[in-house]
Order: sequence, then C-alpha cells, then structure tokens
Amino acid sequence: MRSVSRWSVLGAALVLTSCGGGGGGGGSTAPTTPTPPTAPTAAYVLPAAQALTAAEVQQVLAQGVAEARARNLPAVIAVTDRVGNILAVYAMAGARASATLRAGPTGTNMDAQGVVVPAAGAAIAKAITGAYLSSGGNAFSTRTASQIVQEHFPPSPSTVGLESGPLFGVQFSSLPCSDVTTRVATSPIGPRRSPLGLSADAGGFPLYKAGVLVGGVGVMADGDYGFDKNILDVEDDAEEAIAYAAATGFDAAIDIRAERVTVDGTSLRFSDASAGTLKTTPSSAPTLASLPAGAGTFTAVTGYYAGGGALAGQVYGTEASGLRLATTAEFSIPSAMILSNGAGQGRFPIRAGTDSADGLTALSQAEVRAVLEEAFTIMSRARAQIRRPLDSRAQVSITVVDSRGQILGIVRSPDAPVFGIDVSAQKARSATLFSATFAAAELGADPSADVRSFVQKTRDFFADPQALTGKTAFGARTLGNLARPYYPDGEVGRPNGPLSRPISQWSPLSTGLQSALIIGNIGQHLAFVTGASATDTPAVCTSLPQVVPGQNRLQNGLQIFPGGVPIYRGGRVVGGIGVSGDGIDQDDMVSFLGAHNGGARVGGIGNAATGIRADTLIVGPSAPARLRYVGCPFAPFLDTNDQNACQGK
Repeated sequence: MRSVSRWSVLGAALVLTSCGGGGGGGGSTAPTTPTPPTAPTAAYVLPAAQALTAAEVQQVLAQGVAEARARNLPAVIAVTDRVGNILAVYAMAGARASATLRAGPTGTNMDAQGVVVPAAGAAIAKAITGAYLSSGGNAFSTRTASQIVQEHFPPSPSTVGLESGPLFGVQFSSLPCSDVTTRVATSPIGPRRSPLGLSADAGGFPLYKAGVLVGGVGVMADGDYGFDKNILDVEDDAEEAIAYAAATGFDAAIDIRAERVTVDGTSLRFSDASAGTLKTTPSSAPTLASLPAGAGTFTAVTGYYAGGGALAGQVYGTEASGLRLATTAEFSIPSAMILSNGAGQGRFPIRAGTDSADGLTALSQAEVRAVLEEAFTIMSRARAQIRRPLDSRAQVSITVVDSRGQILGIVRSPDAPVFGIDVSAQKARSATLFSATFAAAELGADPSADVRSFVQKTRDFFADPQALTGKTAFGARTLGNLARPYYPDGEVGRPNGPLSRPISQWSPLSTGLQSALIIGNIGQHLAFVTGASATDTPAVCTSLPQVVPGQNRLQNGLQIFPGGVPIYRGGRVVGGIGVSGDGIDQDDMVSFLGAHNGGARVGGIGNAATGIRADTLIVGPSAPARLRYVGCPFAPFLDTNDQNACQGK
C-alpha cells in the first residue's frame, strides 16, 4: 500500500458533550433508594423495514468486480445482511485462496499472528464487521475498527504515548465458538458468528438502503490481513477501493459516517477511498451475467454459505431475523428488543440464576428483571457518544449473567449496533469471573500452560499470592487496564500489564490472555472451514473447566474494554451485567447504575462495596498507578443537568 497524501486528525468541532471521565468512586455500601425520572414511553422506534434483494446483492458484487478488474487484482467479495447472514461469496478467477494474518512485530508469532486463513473467511469477517459496528446513527468500517483497537489512539508514529483505542479488544468478539451468535447449520436466525471475529483490515463497509442499514460488504484480495499503523497518511488501499466501489449506491449518509463522530476530541476514520480515487464508475459496471465465462464464481464456504448464487437478506427486526421487539410479557418497557428463535420464543428470556447449588442465594427472576429494566431506563435517558445527530439517545445491548456465566436475560434498543449483543455478554461474564473466588483456580485449570501462566503474572503484578480469589471487584474497565501492552496504558517503555503480551509480541491479533483463551477454538474452526476436519469448534469458547456439561464461565470469550461490573449479594458475587453499543463511558454508566438502581429497587443486591473495588488499588511493579473500576461521563442525561451520575454509589 502506498501513501498518496497527508491527513490530519481534526475533530474539535464535533466534540460530544457526553465525552469525558466521571466518578465511579467511593460511597456507601448501603445506598438509599434513588428516584430517577421514569423512562419515556416508547423511547425508540424500530428501523424501517428494508432488506437487500438478490438482484441488489448481485449489483454490489458487479460493482466490486469492475473495480477489481480495473486494478488487475482479482478479489474475493462477501456480502452479508444486518444480522450476519451471508448473501454471497464471489471469487474472481485468479483470486488468492488464502490470506495471512499479519505477523508479529518482531517476527515471533503468537496466537493468531501469522496464521493462514481462507480468503473467503477474511472477506466474510470484513463484511460482518461493517454491518455489526454500524447502525442508523453511525456508519463504521473496518478502517474505523483499525483505528479504535490498537495500542495507541489514534495509531500513528506521532501519537506514541497516548492511551489505547476505546474498543481495544472488540476484535475478539462474535467468535465462531460463541454461544450467543448462531450458526447456519443449526438455526435460521441471527446474529451470526464470524469466522475470525471482527476485522481491522481495510476493505469492509456497511450497506444502506433508503437510509436504513441492511448489511455489509467485505473484500479480500492482497493476501495480507492486518491493520493500519499510521492513520496520518491516506492509503491507496486496493481492497478498500474495491469495497467502496461495491458499496456505491448503498452508501452511508455522509452525516453518520465515522469522520462525523469524535472520541475524546479525535475524529474517527471511515475510508481512505473515495469516488475520486476509483478507477471505474460503479453505476456503469457490467452486470455479473454479462461477464465472460470463467470470470468468477459463487463459492461455497463451509459453515457460512452454500454457494449457488446471490440470496436476499432478512428484514431486520422481524421474527425471521432473530431480533424483534419484545412483547409486554417478555419485557415491560416499550420499544425494547430481544433475541428470538425464529418461532416466537425468546432465546434468552429473563430467568433466575442457576447457581444456588454453589452455596449462594441465586439471583431471582424479579432481581434480574429489575436490573435489566433499570439499565434500560438509564440507557434511554443517556446522551449517545457515537450516534448522529447530536443529542440522540444512547442505544446499547444489555446482558445479565449469574456467577456461572449463564445468561439470565438480554435486552437492547432497536437500533443498537449488533456487535454489542455478543460483547455485552462477554463483559458481564468477564467481570463476574475475575471478581469471584474461583478466578485463579479456573484459569489455572486451563489445559494451556500459556493461559495458566497469566495467573502467576497477575499475582506477581499485584505482589499478592492471593490475587484473583475474590478479594477485589474487577470491572471490565479494570480488566482493560491490566490487559494493555503498556502499564500505565500508553506509556511507552513501561512493561505490559499482567493480562497482556509484551509489546514485542503484541498486536490486535495477539492481545494476551484474551487471545490465548480462544486460539484453539479458532484453529479448530478454520480446520472445519477448509475441510481439514469434519468437526467444528463447539459453541463453547475457551477450555476453562465446565460448570455444567458443555458450559463454562467464559462461554463466548474474554472482553477487555469498559462496560461491565459484577453484581454482589452480601459480599459474594452472584452475577454480572454487561453493556455494549455506545461510548465506553456510556456503557460503564448503564451497567453500573443498572446494578445500583436495580439493587436499590429490590433490595439485597447491588454493586461491589466501595472498599473492595479495583479503584482502591495502586499497583504496578515499575510505575504504580491507580486501577479503574468504572468511568462515567459528566452531564450524561438528556432530561436533567445531573453531573457525576456514578459518584457516591
């Protein structure tokens, strides 16, 4: 790839007032009952009914093929609908059959670094990323993903020393082993899994129809599946140009593209390609049917797409899509969305905890419902971070789990990005596991010596041989502190956090414990996709001990960016809440206040006592720094002028 011009990060004009840190600090362990404003009736509306037709899928492919031919770079092009159904995988004649995941920075490969994968799988991951990270209020691409998952934000040689990206770690979500996502062979509904999780390699865009998000397109052609280390230049990236051409006519509105969204005063990035950099006029592209024989073929991908031609997408928000509005019996607040099985039944109905046999009082159904309702109410009052227009309501997915990691309920707003469904469950499970008495024992029982080593690394870091035995409450933000390749975050020359790889081994494809836990699942799945094995990875990420047959506490993997806290009863962890889909401070606030207000409403449960929260600790062998528990935004609400909403709770 070659640089053709310089690009400066500009964004002061769009700083959202909901940015900024906030307290999640001290307070009473027995808070008084709050009386927040009631959530508005029907705060959200379902996006208009739109879907890609088979003819439109062929149009997307034809436009991409024309640009690829003009660049003399045969490509594999994948198209997906909003919930991840693969509508086409088209391989041009001469296209590379495989791609290599970017090697480690020093040539020593760890985890997914240097792995050879099917090009079709990489194209699918890019298409899913474009669809899953976007919504009616924000359009993000795989280039956007690259910007927000690296060790410095924004990534460039001149920003060394800044903190890591806000969605650091999101790439290891919607994994092929997840129990939250679905599979073609077993279920007709979404959200679907991705063969490689989410992608940070340029060449994936969302697709819109009449202003409604309907899917994504992804392109793999150059054989290098990586990420952009320098956002300050503009790349002439052929894969991105092909995908941009393919998406023409299904473009995101200019006002919701990533460059109109800021994080901490920095504009995000949508595309280095533009209409002016294309070598073709997409609207004049020859149809697929008019191409000469042998120009390309629809290619089957085991576990994802049967081949044979272009398919129509599902209308998002319908029973057939797997995501629909909840009935009043399923969730009391209007305009909530749930995951459905395609036959009218919720996949994750609100229920009581499953862990009473473990010597604790399990969460009751009423308690779970209270936490979900209070979190949904906070979301509906909150000002969004990543949505346009300004002062839109936040839209997220919310998951509650018990101490075994079993999902006790998932609810979401109708236009929340789909990626947040899987991630909210990851955050809830991660905060719960690491805060509980059994964290060290279960991580130490993993069959991988690499995974087991992170227990001792953490104990050395804390200078505490009893670390990870329930002494400290860890939020998802805390786990992020500990999982950065520099500690404190971004400060070059410092050693890595105990859950991270050293910087010499680190990349977005090898983050540390997070990637080590699931690399076996990825390998097993890729062997299935390529036909090397008849056995797919089970819907059980990680090899942690099973708490019941076929289920462990990190069933869909570890997550290491903010938006989840454990839930306590009488000093014991009984579950957790995870939130994902908006700014990380908004995610933190919704989870923290959801647990607080839900507990105050029903009594007996709530957030960790202030004295055991991670933000009471100043740790680090070379440069001690205070850990974080949650970080809530200032002036976060649309209906009040309240400041520091999390302070004192």
